[in-house]
Amino acid sequence: MLIDNDYSPVPAFEILIDGEESTALNSRLISLSLIDNREFEADTLELTLDDTDGKVELPPRGAKLSLSLGWNNRPLVFKGIYTVDEVAHRGPPDQVIISAKSADFRQTFNVKRDHSWHDIKVGDVVAAIASRYELQAGVSEELALIEIDHADQTNESDISFLTRMAKMMGAVATIKNGMILFIVPGRGVSQSGKPLPLITIARTSGDRHNFRVADRDAYTGVSAYWLDLNFGKPQKVSIKRKSKTPSQDKNKSTSKEGNYMAGEEGNVFVMRRTYTTEKAAKRAAAAKWAELQRGAAVFSINLDRGRPELFPDQPAVVTGFKSTIDSGEWTITRCVHDIGTGGFTTSLELEVRLADWGEVAE
Repeated sequence: MLIDNDYSPVPAFEILIDGEESTALNSRLISLSLIDNREFEADTLELTLDDTDGKVELPPRGAKLSLSLGWNNRPLVFKGIYTVDEVAHRGPPDQVIISAKSADFRQTFNVKRDHSWHDIKVGDVVAAIASRYELQAGVSEELALIEIDHADQTNESDISFLTRMAKMMGAVATIKNGMILFIVPGRGVSQSGKPLPLITIARTSGDRHNFRVADRDAYTGVSAYWLDLNFGKPQKVSIKRKSKTPSQDKNKSTSKEGNYMAGEEGNVFVMRRTYTTEKAAKRAAAAKWAELQRGAAVFSINLDRGRPELFPDQPAVVTGFKSTIDSGEWTITRCVHDIGTGGFTTSLELEVRLADWGEVAE
């Protein structure tokens, strides 16, 4: 990596409050922690300020904090806008602790609603919910056009409903910078379908790491059931892994039988819910199988020099570890950026899909 002569490994940041620069926030900062999540768990920003002279004014709840991170003499990376939801004061020594989230959950996000959705596309559902909170909707093209025959939101918050709908479709829902995102994780593409930049993480850039791989054969497939109203009994829908040598199944199921599987016969994960249509059951089984695939191997690393440009769902390759680890196609699932007495560090959590996993012996 080329290093400019004017580069100084000193953390740099800029915090605006309601669009205005705040001397207290920028000059009195003791520590900063930003947790950037992938799923419908709000990103969290926590600031600790020095108030030994008692002159720090407590910001009001609901105030908007804008954050940019980086290093001295380098352009800062904008990391989003956060709504203050908690302010605390402790001492001695006196300190102010400010917590803010990427969405204002103090208002109506958690209000339980009763609503039925009929003959509507996923993109329209997300857009309708986003408009309630003056947010924009960002839905992957492959998800936006999926048709929903019927879905009930019964005594359920919008957050819960979107999370449930996303899980059934193998997607994730989250809020970023004034937008509800509804996307397929682990694809390495943006909401608009453009490829995200592939980043490289070398072992020399981290001070500690952790790798874990689950048993490939822990689950060989997923089965879900749907209620066949014409025949009055539940039918099975399954998803199975493609075998290397195709086999002839003389009892291959018909649509009437509803036998479809992701994975393969063996230790099959059976979904407890019974779906109303074969299409819904098939989609749910495929989504669950994709989830199990993605979680087959996980990797985490603490970078001793912070990388503010990194964000969840970004594709990554790692180098300098075991060849089995290096051969994986990884996706970032969580970033934690910390500035404090230890300087500026970034902690990453990543996952790899089973379908991408290499059979490389060490």
